[in-house]
Amino acid sequence: MSRINTSILRIWIKKSVCILFLINTSFSFAQLQGKADAIYSGTPWFDQNGNVVSAHGANIVKDKDKFYLFGEAHSDDSNAFAGFNCYSSKDLYNWKFEKVALPLQKSGKLGPNRVGERPKVMKCPKTGEYVMYMHADTLTYKDQFVGYATSKTITGPYQFKGALLFDGKPIKKWDMGTFQDTDGSGYILIHGGEIYKLADDYHSVVEQVNKNMTTGFESPTMLKKDGLYYLIGSHLTSWERNDNYYYTSNSVKGPWESRGIIAPEGSLTWNSQSTFVLPITGTQETTYMFMGDRWSFPKQASSATYVWQPLTVSGTSLSMPTYQEAWQINIATGVASSINSADKIIENTDKSIQYSGNWKHLDNAGTSESRSDEKDASFSIQFSGQQIALYTYAGTENGYARIVLSDKKGKTIVTSLVDMYRKSALSAQVFRSPLLKKGDYKLTVYVTGERSKWSDKRKSDYGSTGNFISLDKIIIKN
Repeated sequence: MSRINTSILRIWIKKSVCILFLINTSFSFAQLQGKADAIYSGTPWFDQNGNVVSAHGANIVKDKDKFYLFGEAHSDDSNAFAGFNCYSSKDLYNWKFEKVALPLQKSGKLGPNRVGERPKVMKCPKTGEYVMYMHADTLTYKDQFVGYATSKTITGPYQFKGALLFDGKPIKKWDMGTFQDTDGSGYILIHGGEIYKLADDYHSVVEQVNKNMTTGFESPTMLKKDGLYYLIGSHLTSWERNDNYYYTSNSVKGPWESRGIIAPEGSLTWNSQSTFVLPITGTQETTYMFMGDRWSFPKQASSATYVWQPLTVSGTSLSMPTYQEAWQINIATGVASSINSADKIIENTDKSIQYSGNWKHLDNAGTSESRSDEKDASFSIQFSGQQIALYTYAGTENGYARIVLSDKKGKTIVTSLVDMYRKSALSAQVFRSPLLKKGDYKLTVYVTGERSKWSDKRKSDYGSTGNFISLDKIIIKN
């Protein structure tokens, strides 16, 4: 190849890399970073660098005056272990990326082409050490065990120590969680309802306090209120959502009594899967925050989101009776509250929305939507304000949409890839920009021609059956 052709190739590669960067990066770094004013479920969240918050299968540890979020890092093309991320926040709304708390290892059980899932961190009361637990496995899920890692500082880096041992042997299970009781005792929760008590140094297991009591029951998590324990789990449907359910007991050792589901039947736990419950204790009350994942395979890095909801806990009843797409929590008092907004609502048929390509405008059973599955078809709106939110009629035929938010000079401020698929169809918020400097902006949304779909190890098919994107309404904060 001649030198001139080589130079042309290098220029083409650089341009391609820049294009990919713009597609997958959420903010223009030169733009003043916006802030979140509430917990918004089902929408992408952005850290201080403008990157999508990637922390699934997560838990939160409060240390001094900060909350630390630990979760799975992901890519958009593989489920292979890519590290466990750590973020910090003082308000649970705005997240600062701290570091990769446990990075991909050069080799071994958390090395290349392995699986690392559901990281959970607890501070050991006896030693003051921070201990992280996780499910380690092969990509084919045939070498599963509970592993652990340690660090002297909460943000890490954590040193992977290998398998957590019970009677000298690894716990050969997959989906796992943790629970720290009020007396400082630490527990490992395993699918099926198995519970293991940790040694005083949190480095090994000393007792199996509860044996397998049901089939399935993966992604386990636990909370305790007024001496009563609540054990939450999910059915076995891979990354698909389902109606999560729970048990109660006066003792970690049981007996446990089945209590039913935690959200309205058919809501599929508001289209999420449990991962952790965070008690937020203030001067007036304690709010128990359900943390759920809304998986989006294969675009887990860019499109999977979070469903965080306040739980209603009373006696043996544990529930999330309504879906709060936006709510606030007063960290000092522990009081949760809904948001009353007077934002401007723009319906999908409004003349200010410009459609390009083949779109159908439907009005069925009181719901109105505009939808298209034509690749690169788009709609756009120019607006004045400081924030914009996108609502879609999410359903089983919906796919991925690419969102671009630009300023009046045409400079890209935010880009995002959102998943409009829901097994339990509903009108839902799928994107909300951070709070920006009040001004003139343009939002454009494109059909990507891709959708969330996958098969599990039993060869069962899941996910969307189409590539449609849908517009219900747009909301603008002036």
